[in-house]
Amino acid sequence: MDKRESPEIKAFGLWSAVFLGIGSMIGAGIFIVIGEAGVIAGNLVTASFFISGIIALLCGYSLSKFAIRYPSRGGIIEYLVQSYGEGFFSGSLGILFYFAQLVSLAAVAKSFGTYAATYMSGGVTPFYTNIFAVGVLLFFVLINLAGAAMVAKAENVIVIIKLGALISFTAAALFFIDPSHLAVDKAPDAINIFYALGLTFFAYQGFSVITNSVEDMQDPGRTMLRAMFWAIGLVAVLYITVSFAVFGNLSLDTIIKDKDFALAEAAKPALGAWGFKVMAAIALLATASAINATLYAVTQISYTLAKEGDLPEEYDYHIFHNTEGLIISALLIVPMILLLNLGQIATIAAISVLLIQGFTHTGHLFKCEETGGNLWLILMAVIGAFGAAWFAIDYTSKSMPHIIYYISGIFFMAFIFEVMLRLFNDRSVHKQIVSRLEKVEKILFKN
Repeated sequence: MDKRESPEIKAFGLWSAVFLGIGSMIGAGIFIVIGEAGVIAGNLVTASFFISGIIALLCGYSLSKFAIRYPSRGGIIEYLVQSYGEGFFSGSLGILFYFAQLVSLAAVAKSFGTYAATYMSGGVTPFYTNIFAVGVLLFFVLINLAGAAMVAKAENVIVIIKLGALISFTAAALFFIDPSHLAVDKAPDAINIFYALGLTFFAYQGFSVITNSVEDMQDPGRTMLRAMFWAIGLVAVLYITVSFAVFGNLSLDTIIKDKDFALAEAAKPALGAWGFKVMAAIALLATASAINATLYAVTQISYTLAKEGDLPEEYDYHIFHNTEGLIISALLIVPMILLLNLGQIATIAAISVLLIQGFTHTGHLFKCEETGGNLWLILMAVIGAFGAAWFAIDYTSKSMPHIIYYISGIFFMAFIFEVMLRLFNDRSVHKQIVSRLEKVEKILFKN
């Protein structure tokens, strides 16, 4: 057969796409949220992980249908533009998506700092936490400036290590469960299950990366949805089992006291002091790899938006092997690390991610006929995302009265950013996937 007639071999089959999603989800999220969510829902956090897994499946269904219809590496940004048009609203949401990534990265860096501080003789203090958090961020900025090819190649190995460690820990911890810790009479009110949804959903938030691989996927019409469901389903089973093991091994008082590193603390009953150190080391490895991958993604998002016209031109100037967007992104992240605690950053990141998901699936409601998506499933994704965000805001407002102002401020900054760019730079984000009719109309318009 002539080589020119040979079908192109794509990089992602079903299971390679599944493992891409699993690797993206099982990262820093579970190490960050299990203690923070446990403070809210207590031993009912398992139910919260289950419900947020269902919401993730609904959101994954919607994104999969989007990806099949609009196969673009732009992912969510492309879907927003397709849904809302090339206007102020979609441009603002694109910038908001970038801001949400920055907040998420700050949360991951803060988590790294917290776990690293457990190795210090003085214990976990704000000074040590911030020093390690800013230090690891700057380290990976330098790595990305120099070119992160070696670190990228190590990502698959890191995924295997952290997945193996979590499974091993869970298997061992299940033998040391104290049933009294899981007693219903010690559980908080059931409403707290929903208050914790924002944080538990945050542990799943990497699933959308599967849609970014659509251009390199074999038979995406058949593979995309199956890969999404398998990845989210397997991760949900692991998270539910891990949370069961953690809350069966630790009292609620201990989890509240050690909420920022509860997963490592839960290894002590089964594996002793060395178990704590090993799980803390795995947490450091997982958060470090997440920082590297997310930092790369953030700078690539900023680069793409700059090329399309949604961020300043400064993001488009190359420094070494990366863009100036890397430097600007890091400078925006540092104040969040220094001024907010882990719980605050994680909550703001979780709410931001949920709101972006909510707006994305709301836009999908107008595109169901084009994508072939089930209207009711997409509507449930909208309700799930916005509902979880509302519960998170309502609960957090008790300890952070100004949370609504923080979220509103992020939205306002994104909108002002978009307005200024359009006024002064005369640029706007455009669709990457354009229908034949739209192409003909553009050609006729130009002529």
